[in-house]
Amino acid sequence: MTSIFELFRIGIGPSSSHTVGPMRAARQFAEGLRDAGLLDRTVEIRVELFGSLALTGRGHGTDRAILLGLAGEVPDEVNPDTVDHKVRQIREERRLKLLGNHRIPFEEGHLLFH
Repeated sequence: MTSIFELFRIGIGPSSSHTVGPMRAARQFAEGLRDAGLLDRTVEIRVELFGSLALTGRGHGTDRAILLGLAGEVPDEVNPDTVDHKVRQIREERRLKLLGNHRIPFEEGHLLFH
């Protein structure tokens, strides 16, 4: 469970309310795959966002937070100076390492803003 006190912390921004929760949720999802023994069998992940996260998510960094969370980062430990490089690397290589270990393809179409 994520507490409301965890959501309202400084995130990677520009809007921590659009990055902290999504980053934690993405990491928890990847950890759930690992804990269920499914991480190594995962070949693709698609993320669909709705509501305010979909309407303003790109401008507020939600997409970056989700990619970093799937890669195993957490908001209060990720080095803000490395965020741009890590996200650019995922997008340029078109690959994402789930929890820093299991490599899967990543296309921008795998992250949908409804």
